Amino acid sequence: MGILSSMYTGTTGIQANGEALGVISDNIANANTIGFKTSRAEFSDVIAKSLKGILGGNQIGRGTKLSNVDQIFSQGAITQTEKATDLAISGDGFFVVDGPDGRNFTRNGSFNFNKDGELVNGDGLLVKGFRADDSGKVTTQLDSIKLDRQVIDAKKTETVDISMNLDIRADALPAGFDATKPNETSNYSTGVTVYDSAGNSHNLTMFFAKTGDNTWTWNAMAKGEETAGGTKGVGVVGATGTLQFTTDGKLQSQQIGSNSFNFAKGALPGQAINFKFGDAIAEGGTGVQGSTQYGTASDVYKHSQDGYTAGTIGGLSFNDDGVLSASYTNGVTKNIAQVAVAKFENNEGLLKAGGNNFKESRNSGAPNLGAPNTSGRGKIFAKSVESSTTDIASEFVNLIQMQRAFQASSRTLSSSDEMMQEILNIKRS
Repeated sequence: MGILSSMYTGTTGIQANGEALGVISDNIANANTIGFKTSRAEFSDVIAKSLKGILGGNQIGRGTKLSNVDQIFSQGAITQTEKATDLAISGDGFFVVDGPDGRNFTRNGSFNFNKDGELVNGDGLLVKGFRADDSGKVTTQLDSIKLDRQVIDAKKTETVDISMNLDIRADALPAGFDATKPNETSNYSTGVTVYDSAGNSHNLTMFFAKTGDNTWTWNAMAKGEETAGGTKGVGVVGATGTLQFTTDGKLQSQQIGSNSFNFAKGALPGQAINFKFGDAIAEGGTGVQGSTQYGTASDVYKHSQDGYTAGTIGGLSFNDDGVLSASYTNGVTKNIAQVAVAKFENNEGLLKAGGNNFKESRNSGAPNLGAPNTSGRGKIFAKSVESSTTDIASEFVNLIQMQRAFQASSRTLSSSDEMMQEILNIKRS
C-alpha cells in the first residue's frame, strides 16, 4: 500500500537526518580541539520500487540513508604558542604515537615530557622519532623520543681552528723563538682557550715568530701553574709548528712539531691538540680559507675549538625540521631526535580511534614513515599547534538545513498517519 510506503520513506528521512545532525554536532563540539578534522554526512537514496517490473518505467523511491561519513582532511590554521614542545604539521602527514592499543596517528602536536623524560601526548602515548647518535647526527632508527642525556660529560680539546693574518712586513727573527723570553722573540701573540680531559679550561698563548721570508714558527704555551711540575709565572711550551706561505700571501703548508700538554688537577697527561690554520695548498686547498700573509697588521679573524666542560640540560627546543635539540649549561647544543611523520595513500580511509588519534585500515594503506618536509610529507612548525578545521558559521548553516529536512520528514510521516486514520474511519463507517 502506498500510504505504508510513504510512512516507511518518511521514517528513513527522520533516521538519516537525525544521524547527520549527530555528525554536525560532533564537528561543533570539537571546534576547539587541536588538530581535529571535520566530517561530512553523505546521503544516498534507497533502491526504488518499479511499477513496471524489469522493463523499467515509473519508479518510486523508498527514502534515503546515511551512506557515508566522509572525513575532510583540510589544513587547519597554524596557531603560535609559547610551549617549546608544541608542534604543528603544515601539509600532509601525521605524528606517530604508540600506546597500549598499538600504533596511532594524530595531527594533535600538543606534546610534553613525562617523568621518565619521554615525549608524550596528552593521553600519555609515546611520540616516535628518529634518534640522533652521540655526534648529534639523526639516524634512521625509529624509537621513542627520550631525554637520556641529562648530563653531558666533559670533552678534551682535540682540534683548534685558527683563521688569521700574519703581517708580511714584519721583521724576521733569525735567532728564532726563545721560551724564556717569549714576547721579545716573537712578532705576534694571541690567546686560545682549550679544555683538558677533566673539563678544566686553560688559556694558551700562541706566539708567532717570523724566521725568514714567508716562513713563520709558532709556539703554544700553557701557564706553569696549570701544568704538572710547572712553576707559577713561567710558561711551558706544549706544541710547536711551522707555517709556510707563498709569495702572494697564501698558506702553502703547515706542520706540527712537538705536541704534548701535561695539564695538572687530574687531567690525563700527554694531551695532543691539532692546531689547524686553514686549507694549505700542500693539502689540496686554496691557501686562502684560513690563515694568510698579507701586508696588513697581524690579527686573528676567528678561532674555535671542540672541547668543553661538563654540563646539564638548560633548555630544549624543536626547529622547523622537527629536530629536538638540548642546550647544556656549558654552551654545547646536541641533537636528541627528529620527530617522525607518517604519510598515507588515502587519509580518508583512516579509522578514528578517539583522543584525536587515527588508526590505519585496509582503505588507508600502510603508513610511509620519514622525516618532515620530505617525499610529500608536511613541514613542521615549532611552538605551534594546528587548530580545528570546524567552521562554526558553516556548521550552523548545515545544522539548520538538517533540522528542516528532519522536520519535513516527520511531517510526511504525520501526514501518512492522518491518511491511514481516514482509511480506518471509512472502514468503520
